[in-house]
Amino acid sequence: MTDVLTDQLITLSPAAQAQLFTEARTANTFTDTPVGDDQLRAILDLAKYPPTAMNVQPLRVLFVRPGAGRDRLLTHVADGNKTKTANAPVVAVLAADTNFHEHLDTLFPVRPGMREHFAADPTTREAMARFNAGLQVGYFLLAVRAAGLAAGPMGGFDPAGVDTEFFTGTGWKSLLLVNIGHPGPDAWHPRLPRLDYDTIARHA
Repeated sequence: MTDVLTDQLITLSPAAQAQLFTEARTANTFTDTPVGDDQLRAILDLAKYPPTAMNVQPLRVLFVRPGAGRDRLLTHVADGNKTKTANAPVVAVLAADTNFHEHLDTLFPVRPGMREHFAADPTTREAMARFNAGLQVGYFLLAVRAAGLAAGPMGGFDPAGVDTEFFTGTGWKSLLLVNIGHPGPDAWHPRLPRLDYDTIARHA
């Protein structure tokens, strides 16, 4: 399918497609332009709407600005990620809340008793939290881009160390770090290849 045909079949404008998908890439440098709390709130207000199973919404976010909290975070970041993490205006620690069931009476009132059901099954609860928070991670990255900002997602960190440092006494389990800001000089690596339709799709 050609790009022209794709543009004709996708109702989102070509400019929006480029901002969210085709031109957006992981940022590795950032300017010192600040990212306001109102922007962070707008990102989460947008990212909360796409679907999760039973509306569980287990994604939790810790926003870390430069200062003592950032210094603590950097002790758990892989060496290759330290510089860009130190210089980003905001770092989001994305986590899955394994105690999401505590909100089910509000979030999924059509099935009374689900809070108690998950309370009694911590193994299934954690698996469900991680899977659905993983879905929400993708929504979050698109919301960052929709806000006109660049996202730099990273898996190069010590999740257990971050959980001990920041989430002791909670059900939060860290999944991903995301640097957020306006892209700086030489922010992008070249676009890597994507698999084509015939490789990734089948029809039955």
